[in-house]
Amino acid sequence: MASFRNYLELHFVVFLWGFTAVLGKLISIPAVELVFIRTFIAAAALALILYKQKISLQIGRGIIIKILAVGFLISGHWILFFASARVASVAISLAGLSTVSLWTALLEPVFTKKKIRLLEIIMAFMIMIGLYLIFRFEFGHLVGILMAVASALLSSLFTIINAGLVKTYRAPVITCYEMAGACLATALFFPFYTWWFSETGTLNFNVTYLDWLWLLLLALVCTVYPFTASVKLMKQISAFTVNLSVNLEPIYGILFAFFIFKDSERMSGGFYVGAAIILLSVFVHAILEGYAKRKKKAKATLSTPDTLPETPIL
Repeated sequence: MASFRNYLELHFVVFLWGFTAVLGKLISIPAVELVFIRTFIAAAALALILYKQKISLQIGRGIIIKILAVGFLISGHWILFFASARVASVAISLAGLSTVSLWTALLEPVFTKKKIRLLEIIMAFMIMIGLYLIFRFEFGHLVGILMAVASALLSSLFTIINAGLVKTYRAPVITCYEMAGACLATALFFPFYTWWFSETGTLNFNVTYLDWLWLLLLALVCTVYPFTASVKLMKQISAFTVNLSVNLEPIYGILFAFFIFKDSERMSGGFYVGAAIILLSVFVHAILEGYAKRKKKAKATLSTPDTLPETPIL
């Protein structure tokens, strides 16, 4: 039975995730170098935690290669996400990230046998309206918006793949290898990055003492801790409640960014209308999805003879 402390910790986890984009903007080094250091620290920390808990990392060479490949998607997702916050704003990057539900609704039937439902089509239509308003009123941030939406697409892809992996393998082990894969992918991207995208043509690892503080917070407090805590909380709190709470992440992030960066995060009225439509669609979808699952479970319980209550003795 979930306690008030469990719910409080859940919202603290979501609070930390909402602070991720803000930390990404506070760190002075470019997005690619930032992702490399973040994933290296996170992978090393998770490996240490698994070692202390005596959990084996031996799951077979083939599956390790597959999970490392998923890490390549995570690397692209984070690079685009943090770059979007730099090119445009934290609010833009978080609004774009909110389209994960749209991409999942479109891509999940491609990778699984799940059928497209009317509810998901309506949700996708609402998100497209929200995106249209953001594009229309924030056209000056077009590159940042496209980066954020592409980041959401990659996030959807690795989430769909992880949904299958986590049924067979321990979640901490999967995440450890994915962080290692993301670190490797970022390192392999270095030559292309320095040749095509870096302003100086070189890597920038001029990390200040303050940067190290933000990086450690990002890798440990906003990555390793929230992950392990969310897994633990899933034993006490339903998946529906967890997913509904995670939808608060963009709202927290946009509010944090506004109070920390002030005028640089001030958007047009059209942006906030578009972002509100996207977030509303995500919340409504989560609520209706949870209602449909409870109704289906209740119907299955009533239709099963073994679960029918016995006739009371009078």
